Amino acid sequence: MSVVEKVTRKSMIIRPSGRSTDYIAPSFGHGCLYNCTYCYMKRHKPEGLSVAKNTMDILTEINSHAFFADVEKPNQTGDYVTYDISCNEDFALHAKYHDWETIFKFFRDHPLAMGSFATKYVNKELLAFNPERKVRIRFSLMPVDLQRVLEPNTSSIIERLMAIPMFLNAGYDVHLNFSPVIVHDNWLNHYETLFMYIANMARNHHWDLTRVKAEVIFLTHNEEKHWYNVANKLPGEEFLYTPKIQEQKTSQYGGANLRYEHRRKSDYIKQFRELHDRIIPWNTIRYIF
Repeated sequence: MSVVEKVTRKSMIIRPSGRSTDYIAPSFGHGCLYNCTYCYMKRHKPEGLSVAKNTMDILTEINSHAFFADVEKPNQTGDYVTYDISCNEDFALHAKYHDWETIFKFFRDHPLAMGSFATKYVNKELLAFNPERKVRIRFSLMPVDLQRVLEPNTSSIIERLMAIPMFLNAGYDVHLNFSPVIVHDNWLNHYETLFMYIANMARNHHWDLTRVKAEVIFLTHNEEKHWYNVANKLPGEEFLYTPKIQEQKTSQYGGANLRYEHRRKSDYIKQFRELHDRIIPWNTIRYIF
């Protein structure tokens, strides 16, 4: 049974990001109530969710940081200093445990700061709030067949895509988060189907194509997580653990990470980008690695 506990967040460290955002905010939440097979959070917190009860302390820290942040603007995330508020959880899924309106109002009204988070969950309660494009939602996407296996209990890919115009119209900034990209048999064919579906959805539901950009992150697996998945019989591990095309990389924390062999990965990135740009060229890729 999953447990949600309220804690006083003591660490107020704000770390550089440089990809999805400029910085990573102190954790409003730590853990995840989903059980996605590839998720790195399960290595650190296998069960439950801890939620910071000192929300205002975190916002005060972000406020002070934003006025002195060393960010060249305009940057890849816009004209604001952008903070990932959900690096260690799925904020949309857990919003009911947070004082989320206070957090969103903070970013909406702040002259310098913008909030951002990735999610696999369509939380329509958030549509009642207009953040005036000062909160960015990055909907995580992968081919439908993989999502059904690797992301049990999350919102379907169709639900996520259907939600995009809703959140755009509600005042959110919305990006597509192709993460993790998993190389497997016929993987490019599966992504072609996904891109075609996105193209049709965007056309039929009148997306504002100038506002929807993308980020692409290829899978990083982990030896410890591999054996955890095997021991707990999590579905789809055969898609994640592919040692014939992976190489081991030691993480900054000393863990044995598994990434696609660097020469192969260069080819995979090129193939992905060419396919993506052929079908949905309007969807500018902000970064890919």
